[in-house]
Amino acid sequence: MIKILCVEDDVTTADYIARGLRDAGFEVDVALDGAEGHAKASEGQYDAIVLDRMLPGMDGLTVLAKLREAGNDTPVVMLSALASLDERVRGLRAGSDDYLAKPFDLSELVARIEAVRRRRGNGNGETQVTKLACEDLEMDLLARTVVRNGRPLDLQPREFRLLEFFLRNKEQVVTRTMLLEGVWHYHFDPGTNVIDVHISRLRRKLDEGGAAPLLHTVRGAGYRLGAS
Repeated sequence: MIKILCVEDDVTTADYIARGLRDAGFEVDVALDGAEGHAKASEGQYDAIVLDRMLPGMDGLTVLAKLREAGNDTPVVMLSALASLDERVRGLRAGSDDYLAKPFDLSELVARIEAVRRRRGNGNGETQVTKLACEDLEMDLLARTVVRNGRPLDLQPREFRLLEFFLRNKEQVVTRTMLLEGVWHYHFDPGTNVIDVHISRLRRKLDEGGAAPLLHTVRGAGYRLGAS
């Protein structure tokens, strides 16, 4: 079972995260301050760490710096109410693998944990995935081709990356923030309709020829790739 360490000083938030991650199938340990978090992360074998930025005694950046200096490369998702671009950059440069601003949705936290583990590798010797699929849609990552029900799709590079992100998170709600960071590598909202434009183009190509819709809008939350 995937084992997660949650370092969060607010008891209510820590309990919310722990219950949500356990419901998602993870094993979870909780630390309520930086010193305890650093000790548990140093002594235990974790698949990922959810680390609050603002902690009493030893803050999240210090915990992270100490872990990285000691050679601990466990994937870290940093949480913080400090959502400015400068703070996000600071967290990423300190060695975090991702940075999620509070408040957040648990489904997004789960998706980010899964994503940082994929980027780092699961450490279990599994063969790297080269093909992704959803229903009658297939993507070959090596050949850079996409086929739906035997029909090749002509996708632009950004459309390909967008579809790859959806396929890696199929049947899950993907938020606009996740798309901006995962596809465009923006850690802020540029205030444009870039996502809407690309979603519209991708939908048009996926549904060409009367195919059943695969890319759905989840009102007030984001998008989901999967059967209706």
